[in-house]
Amino acid sequence: MNSVVIVAAGRGTRMGPGVDKLFLEVAGRPVVAHTWAVFDRAACVEEIILVVRDGMQNAFAELAARFGFAKPCRFTAGGAERQDSVWNGLLALSAASEIVAIQDAARPCVTEALIAATMQAAREMGAAVAAQPVTDTIKESADGQRVERTLDRARLWAVQTPQTFRVEVIRRALAEVRRRGLRVTDDTAACELIGQPVRLVPCATPNPKVTRGEDLPYVELLLGRATAE
Repeated sequence: MNSVVIVAAGRGTRMGPGVDKLFLEVAGRPVVAHTWAVFDRAACVEEIILVVRDGMQNAFAELAARFGFAKPCRFTAGGAERQDSVWNGLLALSAASEIVAIQDAARPCVTEALIAATMQAAREMGAAVAAQPVTDTIKESADGQRVERTLDRARLWAVQTPQTFRVEVIRRALAEVRRRGLRVTDDTAACELIGQPVRLVPCATPNPKVTRGEDLPYVELLLGRATAE
């Protein structure tokens, strides 16, 4: 069985106080509804787990009814950190789940083709991540004021989601993170910790994350373009 854990428990503090970015309307529906819809349509996904803030289950259930999402779906509560939310999502998977994609709810431009590609790569290697090569020149600075050095962008990739794994691999990796009391900013970093190779899966189309208000016009343009195609 192929599953997805959609991480929708964050508070989106960079949007400002009192703003839940996942429920902001863009291209005719809330951000999270666009993300959910892609996985609901994807032929390669059989099960959806949504990790949500406790008390928000009814709001997400109403979204499912409003947009007619039909694929089997369960809710589980988020944790203190993103990695804790992912862990809770993994615990909620069906026993038959073999491959799991972990997806940011605030990344609504993901495509079915990208999901399928990461799942195939994870089946082959154990772990895979959607990514794009870095095109900007990247500088390193310790204090945020002075440039220390220029990094070789030919070796740099910006990783996104889905980040997809054999279930036993990501459970083992995150269990090690938890055992050591570490904090990781993405799930593939946990795989690096246990020496698990991760395959890069290039994104054929832009796959931005909604983080700030100024991201919304660009995301709306991309979603409108995808609908037109």
